[in-house]
Amino acid sequence: MLSIYLQGFVLTAGLIIAIGAQNAFILSNAVRGNRPLMIAALCAGGDLLLIGIGLAGVGTLVSSHPELMRYAALGGALFLAVYGAFSLRSALRGSSGLQTEKTVPLTRGALILSTLAVTFLNPHAYLDTVVLIGSIGGQFPIDQRLIFGAGAVTASILWFFTLGFGGPMLAPLFKRRNAWRMLDGLVCLMMWGIALTLVKPYLLG
Repeated sequence: MLSIYLQGFVLTAGLIIAIGAQNAFILSNAVRGNRPLMIAALCAGGDLLLIGIGLAGVGTLVSSHPELMRYAALGGALFLAVYGAFSLRSALRGSSGLQTEKTVPLTRGALILSTLAVTFLNPHAYLDTVVLIGSIGGQFPIDQRLIFGAGAVTASILWFFTLGFGGPMLAPLFKRRNAWRMLDGLVCLMMWGIALTLVKPYLLG
């Protein structure tokens, strides 16, 4: 059971910690003290909703069709392998680092709307949570699927609130290219490791 929980945790952690609009948005507001914990809570809540939809909808569909389970596992492994390759490329090339100088809204309403937009208008959010996490989690029986989902949600909550609480301390670090290169390298290893676990049963079979 612990291994299933960790699979959900590691998969989600690898998907959400890569630099992107949502993480940059949280860090940028955390640096400025613009209600970072409210923003973190909204982002975590959005992930909880999308992961739940994935595990209840896509996961149920996949688990009821053995062939879909096989294709989902292989498709998920392929996606993770490609995702890891892009992370490796980013690690080798390096990025320009996090930019936090952009102007952001200060009012509560504007921050809520902006957070919802960066969460739900991002196609990658649906691909990562509803499709990928839902499909992979759908391979497990319902009780184990809940454990997998708990691990996924835990990773999301920990990451977003780490950014909210630690933004002022993390932002200067991630302005450095090498910090993102190390992070991208770690994401690559995590994604490839999970991809291997997905295809291993079919390789051995």
